[in-house]
Amino acid sequence: MIILNKHPQVIAEIRRRVPQVQVVAWGGPKMEAAGATIIERSADDGAMGLSALSRIGAVRAHQAAIARWASAHRVNVHVPGDSPAANFPVALRMKARGVRVCHLVAPQLWAWAPWRIGKLRRATACVLCLLPFEEKWFRDRQVPARFIGHPVINRSIAPDAATKAAELPPGAPKVLILPGSRSSEVRANLPTLMRVHADLQSRFRKMTSVLVAANEDLLALVRERLGGTLPSGLNLVVGQLDAAIAWSDLALCVSGTVSMDLTRQAKPMVAVYQVSPISWLGARMLLTTPHRLLPNILAGERIVPEFVPHMGGVAPISKAAELLLTDQKRMRASSDGLRRVLAMYQGRHPAREATDSILALLRGGNPMLTPDRAG
Repeated sequence: MIILNKHPQVIAEIRRRVPQVQVVAWGGPKMEAAGATIIERSADDGAMGLSALSRIGAVRAHQAAIARWASAHRVNVHVPGDSPAANFPVALRMKARGVRVCHLVAPQLWAWAPWRIGKLRRATACVLCLLPFEEKWFRDRQVPARFIGHPVINRSIAPDAATKAAELPPGAPKVLILPGSRSSEVRANLPTLMRVHADLQSRFRKMTSVLVAANEDLLALVRERLGGTLPSGLNLVVGQLDAAIAWSDLALCVSGTVSMDLTRQAKPMVAVYQVSPISWLGARMLLTTPHRLLPNILAGERIVPEFVPHMGGVAPISKAAELLLTDQKRMRASSDGLRRVLAMYQGRHPAREATDSILALLRGGNPMLTPDRAG
């Protein structure tokens, strides 16, 4: 039996290869559709897993629920996520009971908590990494690690993306607005993004913007926050992310995984994440990397203007967007930088490679000696 939280594609791949193995999860409908037995349903797929639980009491209750369930059932492999506070205690308990542990994905200790590496070393049999440099970083610290690619980068574009893109409204320029996939992100960032939209609209009279809401609930939240009246030039759509990216000239996005969706199509972007003064100060004290946005971290340089975290006004964000929209050389340089990042992922198959390691653990083998490495 395997406990696996998040990652429906990996669940589906495990079930395809070894349908007799039971995969159980604490999650939502996407995981259930992939073939997992859901022990406890989370609110939705956009906020599932321990890392999404912000309250200490809720985290501890979730940890206790997993421990109680595991004590009454035979578990062979546990696949926790990347949140150290939420997942390390569970992983250590599992290992003490003889369960083999495989982290998917790597906790970003390199960015803010390198002192936790000893606990991770004690807790895990392997760490599966989505960022190319992470494999060496963890191995240099005696943690078995493997780069498997990224489920957002290493995927096919939606087959109807070109058709759907052609149906979106014309404009010059065409600006895509991506306020986040969770309600907290939308609440924090939508006001800033709307002010940037207004600034750009005043400078580019023929500009058209499309705001993509990840689901119907977030669409309702956006409408509520906008007061029922859409700003001039703004259009709302639900889903259709690949189509909207293909349609756009430039994206205004929150930091996070969506920046990798944009990288997948080498689309120039300006990234922002609005925070409170306390959160801004905490990030300045804790984060050790010179860049905060994934494409910039991977490139090792600032190929994308980023305001992460941000607690100031909108003027610098608007200026960064305007500089791109009025300078095709800058736009091409940004796209070329994103293509260099994209090249790092060439030939990877995340769900397949993660499944190789998980099944190796299930069979008592070495998760690093997977078929593509066994030669």
